[in-house]
Parts: sequence; structure tokens; C-alpha cells
Amino acid sequence: MPSDHVNFAYMFNLLYSVYSIPNIILPFFAGTIVDYLGSAQCMILFSVFTFLGQIILSVGVKDGNWILMLLGRFFYGLGGESIGVASSTLNSNLFEGQELALAFGINMAISRSGSVFNNFLSPLFAGLVSIPFAFYIGIMMNCATVFCSLTIQHLQTKTNQTRLGQEDSLTTINEAIIENSAQAKKPKEEGRSMNQGRTTSVVLEQPLSDTCIVSKFGSLFWLISFACCVIYGCILPFNNVASGILLQRNYFTNPPIDCTLKFPNQCSFGELQPFGENPSTDSTGLSCPIDENTAPVLPLSIHVMDYNSTEFAWKKTSYIYDTLDASDIDCTDPFWSKACTQDYCQAQRKATEKTGRIMSIPYIMSIFLAPCLGHVVDRVQQRAILSIIASLIFVLVHMILACTQSSPILPLIQQGIAYALFASVIWPSIPLIIDAKYVGTAFGTIVAIQNIGLATFPMIIASIYNKSHHQFIPNVEYFFAALAACGLLAGIIIHVIDQRTGGRLNGRNREESVIDDTEHLSTPLLNSIE
Repeated sequence: MPSDHVNFAYMFNLLYSVYSIPNIILPFFAGTIVDYLGSAQCMILFSVFTFLGQIILSVGVKDGNWILMLLGRFFYGLGGESIGVASSTLNSNLFEGQELALAFGINMAISRSGSVFNNFLSPLFAGLVSIPFAFYIGIMMNCATVFCSLTIQHLQTKTNQTRLGQEDSLTTINEAIIENSAQAKKPKEEGRSMNQGRTTSVVLEQPLSDTCIVSKFGSLFWLISFACCVIYGCILPFNNVASGILLQRNYFTNPPIDCTLKFPNQCSFGELQPFGENPSTDSTGLSCPIDENTAPVLPLSIHVMDYNSTEFAWKKTSYIYDTLDASDIDCTDPFWSKACTQDYCQAQRKATEKTGRIMSIPYIMSIFLAPCLGHVVDRVQQRAILSIIASLIFVLVHMILACTQSSPILPLIQQGIAYALFASVIWPSIPLIIDAKYVGTAFGTIVAIQNIGLATFPMIIASIYNKSHHQFIPNVEYFFAALAACGLLAGIIIHVIDQRTGGRLNGRNREESVIDDTEHLSTPLLNSIE
């Protein structure tokens, strides 16, 4: 880790903010573009942006260039969220009125499986090969995304051609039926007097202009958008820093304060360790109780000048630290990982790999639960109530992580359940409250609002972390709990408004609502045809 820990914390979190900044505005336009051009075509465009962004990011990581890394994340952001808008719109069109929540659940399960593989494999590849190599794997995955988008476009084109052929056949049949019906009714109509004839007028719905589409979405939509912003704020930014949280809280904790090295101003383990090793002892002179979840004791200070390893190429020629802190140690530098604090870097690598597996629990849970919960939501429907339950679980999870030192496994399991439940409820709710013509715009708008949080929350987290003396616990976790509490409040208001406006989220899907709203027109219209 670079020596300037404060700057590193801000720059690291800025990588996530830069990704989200273009998505504060872009998904709104992306949603409108998807509505007009089609989801499959847009998926190709957006996947190309993510592919190019990953290439630039990987080059920046290899060269240690923060500017290139930020530029790559910006390009990745140009397509990363917008491709989700196109995917959600495609799902809504394909599964409208039939197992929509199940379709969203399956989609989320597959996407989260990628996050799980990333949490497992990235630390492994970074440790066994190099950090840039882990990013090169990302280039290969984004290339596969472009290929999948092209395949979707090809399949949709073939489907549309087949559907057009079927519609032409049906149109021909319908025209023949109407013509025969008209000829059969003609003698009766000739015998009727002119003043007994009835005239039917059909009022066609006029499309809204692009400038006023969003203004027609209503309070339920904006409340759902706010709930998405704050709840996803304690899911995705949490995953960004979960490794640091779990390391500090459970798997790489600080050694007892009275533990020091036998030679406190010399290297602990490696090529430069004192002759006869440099063990850690407590104030009584006994060996320190260091277990697998405790970080090895570090030197108090290091002064190595004009010296270099004959076997490993160090990044610097001199290492002068009057007061050595854990944030000063960069385990990618052979000076630390091989010559001076080899035991610390080895323990950190093992703890990081273990943490990567543990922090994947919420996503693993969502992979298996999202389709099942989606199916349940399609049957039970009580969407507003279920969103309240999910938000309440998030509050409890982050308060447990903030206030206790217990194993994080159970809270992370609960986080996975809440995540799968919330996603299975919220995203399929959008087509129920928005006209089908504007679903893409609605998804784009909600993603844009969500990214306002995803752009600002990482920087808030970095500020809290730095002001808390480089500690995530408890203040960062209190912040996540506060976000979840805001989502809980929004869910309660959504439930109240939904109950007062017909229960579209809790009781009826959009198809049923449309039938109910137009039922009184059915009889006059049929009578006029007769």
C-alpha cells in the first residue's frame, strides 16, 4: 500500500465515484435511447464502452498511473450502468405480465455470480501472478460481454422476423373475417333508418413529449428511486470496502498493544532480519499470543539506506521511517514482502484471500435466492411490505457489524437475503407503475438517481475512514446503517401511498390494473361494434 494512506483512500474510492459520475445523467438519456432504438442494439454500444474502459484501466494499473485508471473507470461508467438499463428493459418487454420478478431474479443471480468469481479469483491471481494480470482477466470477461450482446441482437432480429411473418398471416385472416362479417350485416344495415345508426369515436392516446415524460412518473416512482439510491448505497459501496472492514474487524486484527519485537527497530522477518530471528514478545517477555486472524507485529521504525537486494528488485533504494505504520507497507514491493516484513505480507495475503471468500457470502446468497424470491414475489405480490422487511434487515446487519465483534458470517448471510429480496421486489415494480412506452426511460432515470449515491457515498466513506484514524469500525458501519434506515422510511411511505392509490405494488399487477381501469369501456365498445 502506498505510503500516503490518506491520499490512497481517497483515490481508491474516487475510482468508484468516477465510474458513477457519468451515470448520474447518462442513464436517463440511455433509457430514452433504449425506448427508441431498442434494447439489443444499445447493449452492443454500451458493452463496447465497458470493454474499452477495462483496457484503459488495466494499462493504468500496470503503469501505476492514477490518471489512466480514473479515465478507464470513466469510460467503463459510460456503459456499465446503461447496459443494465438496456437489460432491464429487455426483460420487461419479454416477460411483461408473466413471471417478471422471476426473470429479474435470474438475471441478478447470473450477474452476481460474476461478482463472486471476482471476489474469489482476483486476490488469487493478484497473489500468484500479479495485480495487473487480475485486470487482464477483466478484459477477457468484457470481451465476452460484447460477444453476448451481438448474439442477443442476432437472436432478437430472427425473432422479430418470425413475429412479423406471423402478424402478416394473422392480419390477412382478420381482414377476411371482417370482410365476411361486413357482407353478412349489410342487408340488416340497409333496412335501418339513418337516424337509428350509431357512431363510435375512438380517442387515441397521444404520446407524451420527451420533455415531460419524467414529470408524469408520479410520487411512487420517485420514492422507489430514493429507496434504490440509499439501499444500494449500503450494498455496492459496502462491497467495495468490505475487505478492509472484515480485515480490521475479524481476520487481520491489530496485535495486543503491549507486543513488540525483540529488536523493535529492525526488520521482523526476511533477508534483513537480525541474526537469530526477531520474535515478538509482550511486556512480561513472553511470546505474544498471535493467531491466524491477528496481524504479525511490525517494527516501530526502519532505517535502510543505500542498500538493495541481490535477488529482488526493490522499488526504492532507501527506506526511512522514524515511525512505521501499517499503511506504510506496500507488499507489492519486494523490500517489504521478501526482505523486511515477509511474515506480515504473507499473513496479509492469506487474510485477504480468506476475506474475499467471506465477503462473497451476500452475492452467493443472492445467486441462489434471487430466482426463488422472484417467483415468490410474483405469487405473493406484497412488494411494498417486502421492501420494508428487506430494509429492516439491512439496518440490523450493519448495526451488528458496527457494535459487535462476533463472526460476520451470519450478518453477511442476512445481507444476502435482504439484497436478493429487495432486488426481486423493486426492479419488477417499475413496469407496474410506468406506462410500457416509457419503461426504458424510467429504468434509466432510476439508475441515474441511484448513481448520485454511488458517486458520493464512496467519498463520504473515505472521509469518515480518515477522520476515524483509518478505522472502518464503527463509524463507517454506522453510515451504512443510516442509509438503510432511510430506505426503511421510504419503504413505509411507499406502502402508505400504494394503499391509498389502488395497491398496484401490494395487490395487483399492471395488467390487472389496466383491465380494471378500462372495464367500463368494454360493453359500450362491443355494443358499438355489434
